[in-house]
Amino acid sequence: MASIGTLFSPFRNTYRYLQRQAHESPVIFFSCVLGGLGPFMLITVPPIRERLGYKPAPPIPTTYPIPNRPRRPVQGYEDE
Repeated sequence: MASIGTLFSPFRNTYRYLQRQAHESPVIFFSCVLGGLGPFMLITVPPIRERLGYKPAPPIPTTYPIPNRPRRPVQGYEDE
């Protein structure tokens, strides 16, 4: 039977490695941490925003509204 220290050795070594990387190259380490949090935030942030009362903005119109009247022929500026 393996001892408790042997079972947790990979986790301890990983923790030490991450600690060393955070000290030696913090920009790369913390950018990886923030990148790893992305999928978690994708799942958790929208429900939290909904609970706090966030209402999404209405969609931007993609067409110009056509007036509800007959079209007049264009006159002027060499259109005769």
